[in-house]
Amino acid sequence: MSVGERAIRLEYLPEYVFGEAAEPLALALPPTMEILQAPLAPQTGPLAFLWDLVPQGRGRQHLAGLLGISDQDPARDLFLAQHGAFAPIGRLRLDTAVRFYEEHAASTPAPGFTLDDMVHRTDAFLEQLSVHGMLAAGTPGVQGVAPKFLLTQDETERWYPDVALPEARARAHWIVKLPRGRHETDFRILRHEAIYLQVAAACGLRSIDRPLHREGMLFLPRFDRRIEGGRVVRLHQETLATLAQMPGFGRSACLFDATERLARHATHPEIEISEFLCRDVLNRALRNPDNHLRNTSVQQLPDGTVQLTPLYDLGPMYLDRELIARASAWRGANNETLDDWNAILERLAIEEAIKPSVAQALVAFAETQLPRLVERLAALEADADIIEACKPAIEAQIRGLRRVDTDA
Repeated sequence: MSVGERAIRLEYLPEYVFGEAAEPLALALPPTMEILQAPLAPQTGPLAFLWDLVPQGRGRQHLAGLLGISDQDPARDLFLAQHGAFAPIGRLRLDTAVRFYEEHAASTPAPGFTLDDMVHRTDAFLEQLSVHGMLAAGTPGVQGVAPKFLLTQDETERWYPDVALPEARARAHWIVKLPRGRHETDFRILRHEAIYLQVAAACGLRSIDRPLHREGMLFLPRFDRRIEGGRVVRLHQETLATLAQMPGFGRSACLFDATERLARHATHPEIEISEFLCRDVLNRALRNPDNHLRNTSVQQLPDGTVQLTPLYDLGPMYLDRELIARASAWRGANNETLDDWNAILERLAIEEAIKPSVAQALVAFAETQLPRLVERLAALEADADIIEACKPAIEAQIRGLRRVDTDA
């Protein structure tokens, strides 16, 4: 891949096209000998996967400072990726970024640190993050506003910046997330993200069922990495924005388009569409409006199965002081927002044969899971005011889903 001033040129090497295990850069971009050229800032297209590699949040700010450029200029997105995509989520990385990291990271091995070092922000923890340059202000490989670190545990359960530990010693991989800011509300949202993820798992959705929240830090096991036979296996992961071929950030999206793309690429469309729609219901019931397409991803398992990743970035974002609104909606023919599930299912362009089972999954979710949300939130010690704020939304979703026609 080469990036010019105005265009990107991309081509697969022959060994990726004709090899026994040819793997795509993105699900919508299968390996071929075709040379692809596209504008540097396309509105849509298969090069959307590059924006999954672009640093955001604190990592973007830190990297832009190292490069002497503005972190606010969208035109520098791919320039930042060329320097920051040295160990992003998923199995892709850019060689230019790897070289940049190697030039700026310390040559001495990191001694590692303990859980107590992290939660108490000890000098040992902060020094190691500082020594490893770009990791100090939030790993550029993780997107989102909240500061995040990619950390790896060794055989003694000590923690290291991800790329600072040799892979042969890796035993577990984590994302460690801090609050978006220092306001009390930011800490509440992060604590409830741990609660919400457990509630989602209890509802039968694909979620992290044992997140660890300690002293204003949220520890989440990574699901793009596995340890198999003593080696690290990287799973392909891409956001729904990439799947829908929507580059850039901050874009509103139509959930019909995203769902239809998911159905097209998922190995088991019936299961994944049911999961996706139930997640949308849960987002509404628990008052999480932060539903842009980068907050949902798909992954490809080693056996080739394409499915939604576990849930992430699920919390009571209605509390956020930036007044976050739903970025993605079910939009009708005249761009109106649809809320009636019968109308949504009727308009959804997926195989007619699977629509009844998808409808049945939604109704079952309303009948067996939604009525228990308040109980589950209370059992996990969610704040009383958040539970009360969710009750009307939960009831609204139950009423709406009880009207779904499961025979359509």
